[in-house]
Amino acid sequence: MRNLRRFAALFLGPVLLACFAVRTAGQTVQSEPSPFSAQVSAGYSIASPVALGSAAIPKPTDPGFILMFPPNATISSQVFTTGSSAAAGNTASTKAGPNRVAGNSNSSGDFLHRPGGNIPGLLTVPTFAGAFAAQGGPSVGRVFPYIMMGNDPQLGGSTEIPANITTISLNLLNVPAGFSAAVPFTFTDLLTDSPNFATTNYTSGPQIQFADAIQRAEFFNNMAENWHTVLDPSIVNRVTIDIPRHVQVQLPDGSIVTVQSYIVGRAPDGTEFIKLLDLLFQVLFSNQVVNDINANNYSTNAFNMQAWPNTYLFSIDSTGKPAKCCALGFHTYFFESGTTPQPRWIFAFSSWISPGLFGAGFQDVTALSHETSEAFNDPFVNTAVPRWQFPGQPPTSKVCQGNLETGDPVGVLPNATVSIFVKERNEVFLYHPQTEALLQWFEMGATSDAISGAFSYPDTAALPQSAVPCPQ
Repeated sequence: MRNLRRFAALFLGPVLLACFAVRTAGQTVQSEPSPFSAQVSAGYSIASPVALGSAAIPKPTDPGFILMFPPNATISSQVFTTGSSAAAGNTASTKAGPNRVAGNSNSSGDFLHRPGGNIPGLLTVPTFAGAFAAQGGPSVGRVFPYIMMGNDPQLGGSTEIPANITTISLNLLNVPAGFSAAVPFTFTDLLTDSPNFATTNYTSGPQIQFADAIQRAEFFNNMAENWHTVLDPSIVNRVTIDIPRHVQVQLPDGSIVTVQSYIVGRAPDGTEFIKLLDLLFQVLFSNQVVNDINANNYSTNAFNMQAWPNTYLFSIDSTGKPAKCCALGFHTYFFESGTTPQPRWIFAFSSWISPGLFGAGFQDVTALSHETSEAFNDPFVNTAVPRWQFPGQPPTSKVCQGNLETGDPVGVLPNATVSIFVKERNEVFLYHPQTEALLQWFEMGATSDAISGAFSYPDTAALPQSAVPCPQ
C-alpha cells in the first residue's frame, strides 16, 4: 500500500454566510475594547470542498507570514470564494503519512482501501440517493436529486458512522491584561454526552440521537421501522494552537497592514470567548485538518470534526478594518484529486457556545447540531433545491438561497432552538440543539409527507408551511 504526502494548500469555493441578529439582553458580558457592539450577527458558513494540494500553508509563527486579502473583494470572508489560500508564501512541506482508510489491516499495520458508501469511485461515508419534484414556485415540476449520509430508508437497518473529534484549545499570545492566555476546551464530556451523540426519546423514535431523529422525521412514512444512522463519537486528538495577537495582511491595493487578529471577552459564566479573524482561522483549521489526516486521526468513512471553545469568526474590509461578526461553524469535505477511488473526508467545524453570549437559547451545542444535521442531509455541500426565501422576510426580499442547508431557514427565527435534558452518569444537563427544516420544506408543497405533516423538527411549529420561492 502506497504512502501519500498530504498537503495543506487550501482551495475553498463559494461560502455563504447566513446571519441573524442576536443580543445579550439582561446579561453581563465583559470584553476588551471591541469594534463590534453587543448586538452582533451570528451565522454559519457554507464552505465548498477543500482540495489537498501540493504545498503547505505556513504557520502564523513562521518568519514573513502574511495573510492575503482576497483579490477584488470587499470583505475578508470572501476569501472562501477565491479558490486560493489566505496565506502567502506556501513553501513549507508536511510530513508523509500513510493513507489509512477504515478496513482490514495488512501485515504492515496499514489499512487497506475498501469501498466507502455506495458511490462508485469514492472513498467516503455510507450514502443513499433520492430525488423530489418541486411542487411550487418557478421550479415546479423540476426534479432535484440529493445524496444523504446513511443507508436507504426503505432498506432499514442501522448504519454506524464514526465521529472523529479533535478538540482545540487556544494559547493567546500577548493577551491583554485581565484575561487568561489559556482558553482550554473544557467541554469534552458535555460535547460527547450531548443529544448529537447521546440518545433520548423523540416522536420519530425512542432512544435515538438528534440527527437520526430529524432524518427519521423526514422519511417517517417511507422508512423501515428499524432504520437509523448512528454516530459513534471518539476524541481522536487534543491540540493547543497559538493565536498571535497581530498578523500582517496584504490588502487589495498591495499595501501590508498590521491587523489585530483576536478580540477576547468573558461570558456571564466566566468562560472566555474569542472573536477570531477569519483569514487567520482558515489557515489554522486547515493545517490542523491535514495534520489529523496525516496522523490517521480522520478517516474517509467517518464524520470528522473540530470543536473550538467559544470561538467566533469576524471579517475585515478591504482597508483592514473590522467589518462583520460572527460565524460559528460550517461543514464541508476535504478530498484528494487525481486519485481513484477519490478519498473524501467529511468535515465540520463548530464552536461550543457559553450561555449569555447570543441569547434566545442559542448556546452549548446549537452550532454542532446545526452542522451535523446539515452534513447528514448534504455531505458533499452540492445539493441544489428551488431557490427559497428566508422566513419572515418581506415579499419583495431577495435574501435567498438555493441549497439544502437545513439549519439556515430556522436559524433566523426567534424560536430556533429546542431544550433537551440529557442524563449521563447521574449528571443532568439542559442542551439547546437547533430545530431543522425538513426536506419537505424545500419542496414548496402545500402539504408534507414527513412525520405529522411537519416542515420542521423537532419543533414542528417552527416552520408551519413550506418554503416561499425567491422573488424573481
